[in-house]
Parts: sequence; structure tokens; C-alpha cells
Amino acid sequence: MNDLTNQIEQLQTKVAFQDDTIEQLNDALTNQQSQLEKLQFQMQYLLDKVKNMQSSNIAREDQEAPPPHY
Repeated sequence: MNDLTNQIEQLQTKVAFQDDTIEQLNDALTNQQSQLEKLQFQMQYLLDKVKNMQSSNIAREDQEAPPPHY
């Protein structure tokens, strides 16, 4: 009977450790999801900014007039 009690106590200890591990993993996953959503928002913001940027005032080489000394 004592052996059975020890086995039950060991199982209860393992379950307690597993519950704690699951809780830690859940917290880590929740934090990562939050960070991912924040990064996706920032990336979309940057993409929108780049798309809305006006092109440069510098003309391409083939569009430039030759220098005055030519």
C-alpha cells in the first residue's frame, strides 16, 4: 500500500510540473503573438509610408540635359 501511495505522489508531482510548464509555454506564446502583431502593424505602416513617398527630384541619367560645356 505504501508503494501505491508513493506512485500516486510521484504522479501528482509530475502533473504539477507539467501544469507549470504548460502555463509558462502559454505565457511565452501569448507574448510572442503580441510581438508578432506589433511587428506586422509596424511593417504595414512602413510599407504604406514607402508607397506614398514622392519620387526623388534627381532625374535619371538618360533624362538629364548635357552639361553646358558640351
